[in-house]
Amino acid sequence: MTAQIKKVRRKPMSEINVVPYIDVMLVLLVIFMITAPLLTAGVAVELPQAEAEPMAGESDEPLVVTVTAKGEYYLSVGDKPDEPIDHQTLVTKVAAVLRHRPKTPIMVRGDTHVEYGKVVVAMALLQKAGAPSVGLITETPEDTK
Repeated sequence: MTAQIKKVRRKPMSEINVVPYIDVMLVLLVIFMITAPLLTAGVAVELPQAEAEPMAGESDEPLVVTVTAKGEYYLSVGDKPDEPIDHQTLVTKVAAVLRHRPKTPIMVRGDTHVEYGKVVVAMALLQKAGAPSVGLITETPEDTK
């Protein structure tokens, strides 16, 4: 009797070992988690001085929100534009104006000595009222003469 040698045929392996890929992805995740906060840090720059050009003539009179040094808000429309208003009244009045005239430009005039946060709050309130964009009013050197 002759010994017959049977050839065992192996099935092709159709699996991929993903453990090395997971290791690489975790290392990349750690690298991005460490570098992301470093990328968002501010850098001190000296901005160039330039004269601001007036905005192109708008068809509608702009709606102006004024923030005083004390942090009070004033709105250029309404029956009492020289009296301070609270947050809710500001949102309500701006929303009403935008419902009737949706293309009304909205501007914020902040006092030089007002806290930055007060101007940001005003802009957030305008966004809550539905303002698509908000401009900032600045003073050019000719205005101060």
